[in-house]
Amino acid sequence: MPDEKIGRYEIENELAVGGMGLIYLARDPYIQRQVVVKVLMYSHTLEPVYREFFQREAEVIAALEHPNIVPVYDFGWHGQQPYIVMRYMKGGSLEDQLKKGEVKLNEAARIFKRVASALDAAHARGIVHRDIKPSNILFDSAGEAFLSDFGIAKSKSIADDEGEWMVGTPAFMSPEQVTGAIVDGRADIYALGVVLYRLLTGQLPFAADSTTALINAHVNRPIPDVRTIGQNIPSVWQEVVGKSMAKDPNERYPTAGDFARDVEEVVSGRWYLRKL
Repeated sequence: MPDEKIGRYEIENELAVGGMGLIYLARDPYIQRQVVVKVLMYSHTLEPVYREFFQREAEVIAALEHPNIVPVYDFGWHGQQPYIVMRYMKGGSLEDQLKKGEVKLNEAARIFKRVASALDAAHARGIVHRDIKPSNILFDSAGEAFLSDFGIAKSKSIADDEGEWMVGTPAFMSPEQVTGAIVDGRADIYALGVVLYRLLTGQLPFAADSTTALINAHVNRPIPDVRTIGQNIPSVWQEVVGKSMAKDPNERYPTAGDFARDVEEVVSGRWYLRKL
């Protein structure tokens, strides 16, 4: 869509195609800055659930106004298609970094601290992200991490019967999420545990040929020991991964901040002093 406009925003090029929308790099001619414009796919405009998810993202981020969440600048309509205007994150995503090579553990601790702060703020407001994964952790030009994509977030204002839906990315979804049960912030902590597993090993804990098999693995299979993939990985990491990805939500870290603190303490060495 180069040389076209969405609202006042001048489209420069297409960045990605998401599950619900098209994502463009654009320029705001009023203040001459690059922005990201996310537009609901035209094929989804007649389906109320997609319009609701789309508008909810703008409302949730605006309500949170957290420094570690990618901010929304504008919301509008392009004909029948709603669109969201967000800050352009020039540093790409954690997924991009993982594809290029290993992310150093001290950098991982910094990322987890920022993401956990954003999640704890959301959870305190009764908002569950429900789609934590590396492609939804973005970086600015200074390399600081931000949480993005609240398109399928659930807030306490949404009726509980939505709990019957299975929404999210199956490879990162908690047992309660993949079975369509009601979820709270501990589902996001589980997903962040999957992110840690991948950072440590370069692999996801569970892989399967079908979504059904993947769901079954999250519900029934024990978490593969990180040391079976990387023999030089200290055993303490399995303890941290195991607590974040416990099948029973009551056995997980109570907050994302608690999880991030353990990650930082292991990286810094303070974990071992604490255990003496």
